[in-house]
Amino acid sequence: MQITRFADGAQFEPQKIAAVLRTSAEEIAMTVGLSKDALQRRTRIHSDKTQRRLRELVEVLNKVKWRFGSELMAYAWYRSEPLAGFDGRTAMQLVQEGKAQQVLEYIDAVDAGVHA
Repeated sequence: MQITRFADGAQFEPQKIAAVLRTSAEEIAMTVGLSKDALQRRTRIHSDKTQRRLRELVEVLNKVKWRFGSELMAYAWYRSEPLAGFDGRTAMQLVQEGKAQQVLEYIDAVDAGVHA
């Protein structure tokens, strides 16, 4: 995933992310913990919170894409695979809770051979 594929200028574009992941902008909003309205109104798309959540999704998927071989498989992992040490919560649930940094640290630890 090249980050620039998901941007228009200096902003992440939910429609571009959704197209690569073969889903809708509404689903992207849900998977990052935003209302669908956040990705429908141009002013909300450009808000700091919306852009941060979209960036977090792209960062997580970029970190695991090489394991799964595609953005689609990485997205399926993000949505459905419970992470050890997080009470059965998925990466998606943690990002929705504002804990994307913990997900990124977990991935780094697994990559380093530390089993969570």
